[in-house]
Amino acid sequence: MNTAAAPPPPTAKATSEQRVAKMFGLEGEKWTRHANPVSVWTRFSVLPLLALSVWSRDWIGWWCLVPVVASLVFMMINPLLFPKPRSTRNWASKGVFGERVWSERTTVAPPAQFTTAVLNVTYAVQLIGAAVLAYGLVRLQVVDTIAGLVILQTAKAWYIDRQVLLFEDMKSRDPRYARWEY
Repeated sequence: MNTAAAPPPPTAKATSEQRVAKMFGLEGEKWTRHANPVSVWTRFSVLPLLALSVWSRDWIGWWCLVPVVASLVFMMINPLLFPKPRSTRNWASKGVFGERVWSERTTVAPPAQFTTAVLNVTYAVQLIGAAVLAYGLVRLQVVDTIAGLVILQTAKAWYIDRQVLLFEDMKSRDPRYARWEY
């Protein structure tokens, strides 16, 4: 049964998530490449590598910018670096598909239970983690740096988990979404 809302007129404003996705080259079928679990899991490595790169300023001075730039380049190309996955019946792929559904919510409205404050809470926790991480990196405090990374990564995993639930719900409502899973 298709209970999704009809698409709005073409003048619908792009969501911030759509703008970010476009910046990473995620449009149409390119989302499927990012749905490769290797893409998702290696993406989790970017933040610790970036933190280590910034921390390395204490050891190698301005040369720390080389690994910082390399980490940022990897973050930018990662979503399209891997091939289409053999299967999308896994947590990581479903999370990416949920992100796609969420970013395109002006086209097909998600059910009301997914427009609650939960995603905003995950964003807020990520901001707290980013602040703790930034403090730790500026002050070269190991405990604060690790705490910030743990908070950020945990909140990101929580966000992805919410996106898995969104995708699971939407694929039961709309066969177009169900076809993304194979």
